[in-house]
Amino acid sequence: MNATSATTPSRAAARPRMSRLRRREAIAGYLFISPWIVGFLVFTVGAMIYSLVISFSRYNLATNVARPVGTRNYELLFADPKVATALSNTLFFAVMAVPLEICFALLLALLLARVGRGAGFFRSIFYLPKMTPAVATASVFLLLLNGNTGAINQALRAVGIQGPQWLVDPNWVKPSIVLMTLWGVSGTMVIFLAALKAVPTDLYEAAQLDGAGPVRRFFSITVPMISPTIFFNVIVLTIAALQVFDSAYLLFWRDQSNASPESSLFYGIYLFQQAFRDFNFGFASAMAWLLFVIIMLISLVQTRLAKRWVYYEGGAQ
Repeated sequence: MNATSATTPSRAAARPRMSRLRRREAIAGYLFISPWIVGFLVFTVGAMIYSLVISFSRYNLATNVARPVGTRNYELLFADPKVATALSNTLFFAVMAVPLEICFALLLALLLARVGRGAGFFRSIFYLPKMTPAVATASVFLLLLNGNTGAINQALRAVGIQGPQWLVDPNWVKPSIVLMTLWGVSGTMVIFLAALKAVPTDLYEAAQLDGAGPVRRFFSITVPMISPTIFFNVIVLTIAALQVFDSAYLLFWRDQSNASPESSLFYGIYLFQQAFRDFNFGFASAMAWLLFVIIMLISLVQTRLAKRWVYYEGGAQ
């Protein structure tokens, strides 16, 4: 009884000290991340709210005055044929680019996962394209994709294939941008490589003892075990594809020429033109919010569908 009565007050006295310590740690943590919180609230949340207000008005940049126009800008979205064209081009590009990026990044990750000696060197080499400035990458691909003297068509011509006019033919404009996008897929590759390294090797050993070949092991073990990573990359790449801008702009629109093919008019480019060329900020803000809603809907559909094929070891999704 004496020992119990002596221990109980000490525990009761320790609890306030622990709560104070945790409170101090929480305050210190919030202080450390306070610059990010302020930046997020001002430059992200604040900008989003301001753009939502502008989307219901006609904004004059010179006078900094926004005159309310109700839902007029949103009505113009459905009346402008270029909005439908840009949106269809963007959706078509996303459907084409995302699966190819996933497959190509996973293939590179599988190759790197099999490298033993010198793996760090090859990882660095494969990651270099991600660090290349977009302007430099676009300049290189302008030379590679030239329909007459480009290296890609010259290589095809060497094997008896007549290459297309990548930058002129409307049917090959979006594939040319996809090729440029695949050049910078190394960030996705690194994520896949980390997921592959986390797959337990005993699963492969057990499957091999049961007579499963490499293809069966890949589809029965590798794909289910890295399915959360595949799902994450699909979400991220889909959002990036729906916001594609720099690659298409640098290849086709940087000289503001009206000769650029209509198939290269993506949603982000048309939004940029409305905002910073025509200074129609109200309409551009409405376009931005429409894209935000579309991305949210597509992400929700992907999340719903993920419950059917994404495997989590803990059993929860």
